[in-house]
Amino acid sequence: MAKVRFSRWQAVAGLLLACMGAVQAAEPVPAPSGAAEARWVRAPRLYGRITAQELGLVINTADPYSVTIGEYYAKRRGIPAEQVLRVQLPVKASLTREEFAALDQTLRSHMPEHVNGLALAWVQPYAVDCNSLTSALGLGLQPDLCANTCAATRPSPYMSYFGARPWLVIGLRPTMQLAARSVPAAMAMIERGISADHRQAGGAAEPAMAYLAATPDAARNVRERLFPPAGPVPGVAGLEVARVKSDALPAMRRTLVYQTGLARVPTPLGGEWLPGALADHLTSYGGLLDRPAGAGQMSVLDWIDAGATASYGTVSEPCNHLQKFPHPQLLIQAYAQGVSALEAYWHSVAWPAQGVFVGEPLAAPFAPSPPPIP
Repeated sequence: MAKVRFSRWQAVAGLLLACMGAVQAAEPVPAPSGAAEARWVRAPRLYGRITAQELGLVINTADPYSVTIGEYYAKRRGIPAEQVLRVQLPVKASLTREEFAALDQTLRSHMPEHVNGLALAWVQPYAVDCNSLTSALGLGLQPDLCANTCAATRPSPYMSYFGARPWLVIGLRPTMQLAARSVPAAMAMIERGISADHRQAGGAAEPAMAYLAATPDAARNVRERLFPPAGPVPGVAGLEVARVKSDALPAMRRTLVYQTGLARVPTPLGGEWLPGALADHLTSYGGLLDRPAGAGQMSVLDWIDAGATASYGTVSEPCNHLQKFPHPQLLIQAYAQGVSALEAYWHSVAWPAQGVFVGEPLAAPFAPSPPPIP
């Protein structure tokens, strides 16, 4: 991973938000020596969330994994039949621009207008040239990026949209892949997502934990400056932050968020994972979903194998721009407001063109429980 300078982003936490028109935020968080001065940015208030009634599901009939997982997900989440689209795609890492254009046009023509988010029921394809497929479908393909993948990319308008109807309002459908290394692993991930719903609403006897791990890898540890202070998350019952070091991890319990920066995270990946857990590591090629376990840089699918419910990684060399990776504070605060894993991850990435979003999109542990039926 190439290291970049951040002179343009001197107030990283605040400017990252302000440039999207989101909020007025606190001053940047110094790290590591200034950890005691870390403070929370003021995140925007989010309204509503995407549910099964607003989620489109895409199944690749040429892929047995996709057919099995897509049908399983539609049944388990109750996705309405008119929101399930079956297509035929080549099962390979990257689509050509022509193949992508055909898929995009099919979705635009056949997916109902009330669908505001998408789930892709496959592992491959996950890219379009140097773009991720989830971001190309959600935000639009950025082919010029491939001439210099370390360049800035198109900002996501989703960061400054606070409702649950992004397709109807800003023409964007946040997208996530139901990807895992096997059909049983994908089914287990889906079940974790379903089990997560409403689980943390109103707090719990023991808090859920967000572990933010600093590392000695200078190029990949850049997010440490965005870590909030350790302790309870303001205004959220039952969620606490623990700032830890990757070379001296404590026994990790009740993990709901885990973020770090390494090419490979030492195994085992944490201890106890709560249903709906989000986990990612800042590195160049975490989003290569066809990479076998243990080969090269760690794949985000290792987090799914470990027990996480959703993750994020890049599919081409992004350099270590903070804007290309999930912002720790925005991710935690969005999720804690009751939105889904899909929405929380998309709200946390300013420049998502190269990033693939993976997991069970509807998991929503902080969503209020629905009122009982009379």
